[in-house]
Amino acid sequence: MSDIRPVTSIRPVTSIRPVTSITSVTSIASTSDAADLAFKARELDAGDALAAKRAEFLLDETVYLDGNSLGALPAAVPGRVEDVVRRQWGELRIRSWTESGWWTAPERIGDRIAPLVGAGAGQIVVGDSTSVNVFKALVGAVRLADAGRDEILVDATTFPTDGYIAESAARMTGRTVRPVTPAEVPAALSDRTAAVLLNHVDYRTGRLHDLPGLTAAAHEAGALAVWDLCHSAGALSVGLDAHGVDLAVGCTYKYLNGGPGSPAYLYVRRELQDRFDSPLPGWNSHAEPFGMRPAYRPAEGALRGRVGTPDILSMLALEAALDVWDGVSVDTVRAKSLALTDFFLECVAVYVPEGRVESLTPVPHEERGSQVALRCADAGEVMERLIARGVVGDFRHPDVLRFGFTPLYVGFGDVERAARTLAAVL
Repeated sequence: MSDIRPVTSIRPVTSIRPVTSITSVTSIASTSDAADLAFKARELDAGDALAAKRAEFLLDETVYLDGNSLGALPAAVPGRVEDVVRRQWGELRIRSWTESGWWTAPERIGDRIAPLVGAGAGQIVVGDSTSVNVFKALVGAVRLADAGRDEILVDATTFPTDGYIAESAARMTGRTVRPVTPAEVPAALSDRTAAVLLNHVDYRTGRLHDLPGLTAAAHEAGALAVWDLCHSAGALSVGLDAHGVDLAVGCTYKYLNGGPGSPAYLYVRRELQDRFDSPLPGWNSHAEPFGMRPAYRPAEGALRGRVGTPDILSMLALEAALDVWDGVSVDTVRAKSLALTDFFLECVAVYVPEGRVESLTPVPHEERGSQVALRCADAGEVMERLIARGVVGDFRHPDVLRFGFTPLYVGFGDVERAARTLAAVL
């Protein structure tokens, strides 16, 4: 449609205004400063309630601060995957769809993810990629909205794929797309708004957006709220049920440690499930999947989010990876996440030469996810040198160093070492 505004208006990283500048006490930290921070790191590690969890991952001496892109490997996964391949597939073969629980894996694993995002059982189904689930959720949301609502609001700062999919969803449903920043959403909402697609945490800066407030604003305007949880699930409390979120999606290979390309998930609030009309009706979401009926009749509940045959190997690897969450409180994870990022900013302020980097990550806890983004003029080269010295983060074009802090396996000693190495590289 000619009146769709392309999401090429998503603001580039160069337009981000730094929240605060990191300044150092001196250009080169004194020996006493370094000793003080190293001592503080040891004290914080000694009091870390999650410290024992590190042993449940296969790690080496590298400081791994890229769990916001790919989580580390939980130690239980290789053995479980070997069993799936050798016994379940190799010996039981087709019988494993029933005897090994393959057929029910999407909803069973969804119920394991549910507590980590504040959802009750029966509302999450696992399968497909995040992109596919964004498409299902957004088109489904528009179909749930009143017919006269002809506009979709999309986060102008979002991960690009969400914007691409919003444009496709608009073409499919006869709507238009309007990109706005999350801060602009309340003023942009109107009786034309069908749905709002937002990221919970900005993938570049680590800014945490106001899920409760923006969801409430969307509902007050009569619109549906769709949230992308890729950079928040497993790192902080989400509260999908408590805040009345309509639909949500997320990946599982970041803070949930499901492995490269592990399947994503789709949340559909219980009250909407009987009206959720997926744009991808597959045989797996049919009320009688083995009836092979010519007409489609959707299954009840979250199963409506299924499409085709589940990716069993990656799905069961994810299920094994979720064992590390047994006995873990998300509130405890969140408290450590904030402590880690606070300490990293403190160490950077002491160690790094003055004016060399700027923090794009908000200082207030209520506005911060579980990563720190530092603007640095030669960020790509700096990250290459950091990785060569055993500190792994990542780089986002054109000038952003990203450091992700996964509380289950990152310690305060790691944080101090990372900041000290950054200072040496700079």
